[in-house]
Amino acid sequence: MLNRHLLRIKGETGFSLLEVLIAVLIIAFGLLGMAALQLKTVQNSHSAYQRTLASIIAMDASERLWINLGDTPAKSVAAIQAEWLQAWNNTLPASNTASAIEDLGSGSWRISVRWQENRFAGENAVETFVYEMDLYP
Repeated sequence: MLNRHLLRIKGETGFSLLEVLIAVLIIAFGLLGMAALQLKTVQNSHSAYQRTLASIIAMDASERLWINLGDTPAKSVAAIQAEWLQAWNNTLPASNTASAIEDLGSGSWRISVRWQENRFAGENAVETFVYEMDLYP
């Protein structure tokens, strides 16, 4: 009876090692998935930062247009845009490509802020934030 017990233990000696190896493999895949999730979170946070900055820059341009309604004499759109870009020149991301103020006519304005998302999205991924507003004197 003692011999049967010893034979059963000898036959199952590698089974625990196999369980440990499978568990380590599953944990490794789980950690790899968590690392990928963390990378995606960093990418999305950077993109949100860029969009927030573009929104603030566009709102500043709209406030400059509102102020211009009360100025005497009123400045030209080119002068407002030059002052706006000069004020934000040091704050804009280095990958900023273009920003513009467009008069759409009848009191409507379009403010565009463009930048390149080359940190994560590829070399030529140009993002655009467009802010449209109406000014009524």
